[in-house]
Amino acid sequence: MKTCAIISLGCPKNLVDSEQMLGQLARQDFQVVLEPEDADIVIINTCGFLAASREEGLENIHAMERLRRNPNERLACLIVAGCLVSRDKESLVAQCPDVDAFLDVFSRDEVQNAVRQTLDGTLEKRLFLGTTEEIAKDDTRFPLLPAHVAYLKIAEGCNRRCAFCAIPNIRGRYSSKPMDLLLAEAKALAQNGVRELVLIAQDTSRYGSDLDDPHATLANLLKALSQIDGILWIRVLYLYPQNFGDDLIDALAETPKVVPYIDMPLQHINNRILKSMRRAVTREKTLELLEKLRTRLPQLAIRTAFIVGYPGETQAEFDELLAFIRKQRFPRLGVFQYSPEEGTPAAEMERQVPEKISRKRAEAVMKLQKQISSEWVRSLVGTVQEVLVDAQLEDGRWMGRTMFDAPDIDGHVFFTADNIMPGQRVLCEITGGDAYDLIGNVHPDL
Repeated sequence: MKTCAIISLGCPKNLVDSEQMLGQLARQDFQVVLEPEDADIVIINTCGFLAASREEGLENIHAMERLRRNPNERLACLIVAGCLVSRDKESLVAQCPDVDAFLDVFSRDEVQNAVRQTLDGTLEKRLFLGTTEEIAKDDTRFPLLPAHVAYLKIAEGCNRRCAFCAIPNIRGRYSSKPMDLLLAEAKALAQNGVRELVLIAQDTSRYGSDLDDPHATLANLLKALSQIDGILWIRVLYLYPQNFGDDLIDALAETPKVVPYIDMPLQHINNRILKSMRRAVTREKTLELLEKLRTRLPQLAIRTAFIVGYPGETQAEFDELLAFIRKQRFPRLGVFQYSPEEGTPAAEMERQVPEKISRKRAEAVMKLQKQISSEWVRSLVGTVQEVLVDAQLEDGRWMGRTMFDAPDIDGHVFFTADNIMPGQRVLCEITGGDAYDLIGNVHPDL
């Protein structure tokens, strides 16, 4: 039996694609292994969003090419897939001669053909190109996350043309996955032991806007997913602050199983910067939305992200952003230094901020956020929180997450307990923590 492994780079959306490609191969009797060194077939699913991610992709490709050139190694088939292929296909094919086949983001269902043709010597083309905006036809997945957690990708692509972002050029226009297919996929995941569903897309709040189905909205999808037996938590990432209607706020507040946590990248708060970014929101609208959300969902934990060093960002505009963060006190926050991406309007703008200045601004944001996060952790000490158990550590302690912690993004709760298992939900009394992680004890009323 031939063995296969995948190196999955980039975001959770890429991870779902990786799981689907592995699932197709596993169904064809290939054995999935974790380490590329143990594999006959290696797939590298790349990210092409930022320069750093593209460099990471090339480093992994060249490492696998070197492995393949070693006559003592078993690697017989090397495939590169994903966003880097879609973005730089011609140059990638030219500079990676030891890669057998390249699959763009819409060719994930061709992985079986590419592997079989490579192994039997019938491969006629190295580059596989799919149909733009195509939804994956095959939902068979080999899980790469713990068995009780799964991402549910509800749409492909993006229609928003933010001036700094190359995603629409890479993944095409927004294309929602029909609700019936999503519900069938979610039910299958639940039957396989998934207890937490994490909804993802480039813009989850836009879900259904392109479908000829008035019932297909994110609010209605959340309500339907909540009816699935076995699912304990539903979490929503990558919401966009524009067109965030009251129906969605009501669904977040009232739907059983939807946790009081959202990820909503705001990117900036200064009106001039927001307009230049083409974000289609204003400072005033953002403040109004935040007030609505916090009034309707008092327990809500908001994760957001900002870009610093955007072209033309002045010290005063950065200070405005810093003051906004200080006042809003988001429990979870990430910051990115702006980097000019080829093919985006922002890359051609004048007054590019020097890297040294943008780095200092990013450091200032994270220094402030560490203080805010530490205060958030202290506010939870003495409370009893639901915790989803993730894994047991080597020292015997258990690691889990509260409803306010997304997998692979936020912190953890560390505690001791007997007779529990991953995927189980327990009650923990929070006794301490640091800026990002919590320490607790299993509550005696469990």
